[in-house]
Amino acid sequence: MKENATLLPKPKSKWKNWLWLAIFIVALLYSSDLSGVDIASLLTNGNQITSILSKMAHPDWAYITIIIEPLLETIRMAVLGTTIGAIVALPFSILAARNIIKNRIINAVLRFVLNIIRTIPDLMLAAMFVAIVGIGPVAGIITLAIFSFGMISKLFYEAIETIDEGPIEAMTAAGANKWQIIRFAVVPQVSSHFFSYFLYAFEINVRASTVLGYIGAGGIGIFLQRSLSQFRYDRTSIIVIVIFVVVLIIDTISNKLRERLL
Repeated sequence: MKENATLLPKPKSKWKNWLWLAIFIVALLYSSDLSGVDIASLLTNGNQITSILSKMAHPDWAYITIIIEPLLETIRMAVLGTTIGAIVALPFSILAARNIIKNRIINAVLRFVLNIIRTIPDLMLAAMFVAIVGIGPVAGIITLAIFSFGMISKLFYEAIETIDEGPIEAMTAAGANKWQIIRFAVVPQVSSHFFSYFLYAFEINVRASTVLGYIGAGGIGIFLQRSLSQFRYDRTSIIVIVIFVVVLIIDTISNKLRERLL
């Protein structure tokens, strides 16, 4: 009985849980104070929220005919940006994978570059390219391509590093060169992952492209910004509804495709 008693886990001290809760509350209050969060003003201005919602409850359905073209432009931006980013990410991912390229310097440099790219917010990239190429979808496409490149590269080289090393060792022993090893031993094992990551990035880019358009990078976001600045919440409502429906359809199709791939 004594031996069984010694095997039982010791109960955790409750005072530690209360201590962590207190620390969390203090940190939350301190962060709110530094950020200037005023919950009282949010409660006192609740009538404005009600007013906006009441206006949005009566969408201008005739506005759909006007936003169809910018909506299609938003989807085209996501398709082009994701495709360009994925194509560029493919060779970079192979070079960054440590089980394919044994040179640690090349791996470290490429991963450092990819880390820098992923730390840059897409809104900052969009603002920069709007200033360079002007207002329009080109700035949005470049932004989405860079964003997709950074995300897909990381996911893909991590997938490559988890493949079965058996086929690589067999082809190496048979005298195959690096290109043959990549083509016949690596790509067949990770192709489904690559297309899954492509679809995942496309889902994100469809949502992101609407926000990028808000700052002038093309797409339906321009019309969203225009309706808000004009206080046409009935038009804002129809834009939100259309975006929601499109994103829901794309997410559903993408999830089904990724389930089949994996």
